[in-house]
Amino acid sequence: MLRFYTINALALVVFFGLLLAGFFGNVPAWLYSLFIFIWVVITAIGSFQIKWNYHLQSFNHNYKISENYISITFDDGPNTEFTPKVLSLLKEYNAKATFFLIGKNAEKHPEIVRQIIEDGHTIGNHSYSHSKNFGFFSSRKVTAELKKTNSILREIAGKELKLFRPPYGVTNPNIKKAIKCTGHFSIGWSKRSFDTTNISEEKILKRITSNLKKGDIILLHDTSTKTVAVLEQLLLTLPSHKLQSVPVDRLLEIEGYA
Repeated sequence: MLRFYTINALALVVFFGLLLAGFFGNVPAWLYSLFIFIWVVITAIGSFQIKWNYHLQSFNHNYKISENYISITFDDGPNTEFTPKVLSLLKEYNAKATFFLIGKNAEKHPEIVRQIIEDGHTIGNHSYSHSKNFGFFSSRKVTAELKKTNSILREIAGKELKLFRPPYGVTNPNIKKAIKCTGHFSIGWSKRSFDTTNISEEKILKRITSNLKKGDIILLHDTSTKTVAVLEQLLLTLPSHKLQSVPVDRLLEIEGYA
């Protein structure tokens, strides 16, 4: 698997090799441009693909688990319209999940946060602002966002969160430095639903149930009617796969709270 520091070390070797070759001969300018282009592309893809563990180690699945467990996870809540519907379905089908909460949303809707906890689900940190520019934040600013959200959830639920899901699944050296400071675990996924896009419910369900197996982590968002519909169909299919949804900390066999 590609790693940021490995790629950078290799890039330096290639770059100095090109310089050396240019010193003794003629290296065309397009070759330098191609080299830079390839490095940028690999780094960009690695930053947006949390499953690569390119910049930092994330927990994306647990295929070594002996029980027939999977984890259904929800990002971007709590949402006053859709989170209660999600909670109702999970209770109806006796399934447990993990909710990665945006701090500013939790601040506005503490009653929903408390309901999530009372229903036996796990909560995690999904930053305070969920800014579109989160991937460009300094390590200090990322740290501040994580600490602020933790403080809010500590006040609401009495929990010190250890689980963190980076907004948009973006990782980089600044985020790595921040979670090293805060002590959070980075949680990714093995099944991405793309339920926030325009694809149909049928295609979303197929994406997450195709080759679904124990140890998988499913990414959903408790922010739309479409997701609620997909969730019900997913919960209906789990028994046929002989699978049970549990909180992600139980699946990964790690501590969800400090």
